[in-house]
Amino acid sequence: MASLCLNSLPLPPPSQPPKLSEAPSPSSNSLNINSYYGTKGEAPKPIVVSGNPPTYVSAPGRRIVAVGDLHGDLDQTRCALEMAGVLSPDGQDLWTGGETVLIQLGDILDRGEDEIAILSLLRSLDIQAKDEGGAVFQVNGNHETMNVDGDFRYVETGGFDECIDFLEYLDDNRDDWEEAFVGWTGVSKQLKEDRKMPLNYWDPWNLVRRQKGVIARSILLRPGGPLACELARHAVVLKVNDWVFCHGGLIPNHVAYGVERMNREVSHWMRGLSDSDESDNPHFPFIATRGYDSIHSVLEETLHAVGAKAMVVGHTPQTTGANCKYNCSIWRIDVGMSSGVLNSRPEVLEIKDNKARVIRSKRETSSESQVVDFI
Repeated sequence: MASLCLNSLPLPPPSQPPKLSEAPSPSSNSLNINSYYGTKGEAPKPIVVSGNPPTYVSAPGRRIVAVGDLHGDLDQTRCALEMAGVLSPDGQDLWTGGETVLIQLGDILDRGEDEIAILSLLRSLDIQAKDEGGAVFQVNGNHETMNVDGDFRYVETGGFDECIDFLEYLDDNRDDWEEAFVGWTGVSKQLKEDRKMPLNYWDPWNLVRRQKGVIARSILLRPGGPLACELARHAVVLKVNDWVFCHGGLIPNHVAYGVERMNREVSHWMRGLSDSDESDNPHFPFIATRGYDSIHSVLEETLHAVGAKAMVVGHTPQTTGANCKYNCSIWRIDVGMSSGVLNSRPEVLEIKDNKARVIRSKRETSSESQVVDFI
């Protein structure tokens, strides 16, 4: 059984992302991920990524699919990904998206019982997608930064239980982080079924287990912890082609601060690293992960500053479904699909040939997809 000592980790933090070879570009910061070329059939045009974590992505000719907040609901996550055409419906968790680029907009953590399993599934799909010439990207939301900051107010009991099980699992599989992490989705299902919990919340064993859960979560998600380092692989703002993706919104001040700088500093903070000037700005991890009600007045300025045609955000559940505003210069795609939020039908945004449409559950045939063409 894994030790739950706050001063020790079950295994070293995940290794740094593999070095990326330079792409033929005037900018030395433009990086070409060779594995994104694909290995089957004729090679597509490469996906070119700049920044670490990824900040600017050129994905020529790719279909893009964006998925909003998931909040620990693995069943709804699978439903959304299957509906988007990137996940096999047979329960084998196979990538079926070909050269598609999948983007998840954050808030995977909290309010559900399968948070780590969803992170594991997305990592597995990314590995598979690269072999097909596709890719999977994530952006971190406010619930990711809150958890790394030790704020566990919105963690479900099942979420703490998953942390205990995952920490013990890592103790038995400490030699290869990536293999262990990618394999967690399949393992967690059986552990969850085998778990026997007392019915009485105030049962002494329940209270002890909850304390163990808090400690396990702290070990995994504190800055420099294994899951915090996994989250550090992802940006808080991501620009793919002419579209910018972020969890809660972007304003000109963020762009002036520097999008790549912001991503890098949040990543360093999650890894337990610190730059000399970070102590002067202790709240930077949370910028661009919150919602902004006044975004209309600054949206055009923001998009111009970042060089994008439209913005895609999550964060605020849309009770009427995914939608766009302001001449469709902003798409809001958090529909509260998690059972811990609204338990609504999953919806995803598809962008193809600069045309955006909402894909909704086929069970509701009366609802047609909305299509917008950007010229």
